[in-house]
Amino acid sequence: MTTFDKREQGFEAKFVQDEELMFKAAARSNKLLGLWAAAQLGLSGDAAASYATVLVTDHLQSRTIDDVVDKVSGDLAGTGIAREQVAQKLQECLHQAMQQLQAGR
Repeated sequence: MTTFDKREQGFEAKFVQDEELMFKAAARSNKLLGLWAAAQLGLSGDAAASYATVLVTDHLQSRTIDDVVDKVSGDLAGTGIAREQVAQKLQECLHQAMQQLQAGR
């Protein structure tokens, strides 16, 4: 195996690792957003967990970040929380998720 082959394998392994991290971070941030949204809707316990789980599983089915924000902001429409606030909260959740993953939690 040449140095070039080893280097190529290293780049491929790094790419796979980065993609896995982003997948985990997106799933975790959607769960955190779902729990926050559930609290805004007055849900708790199993109902809140179920709402958060739906956001995670829906995202796995080719939902984009915009789709997630649209769904949550639609669900929160009656609470006076604007789409921009939901998008900001999702960014906060993503940041929190990345910190948790990097800390090994």
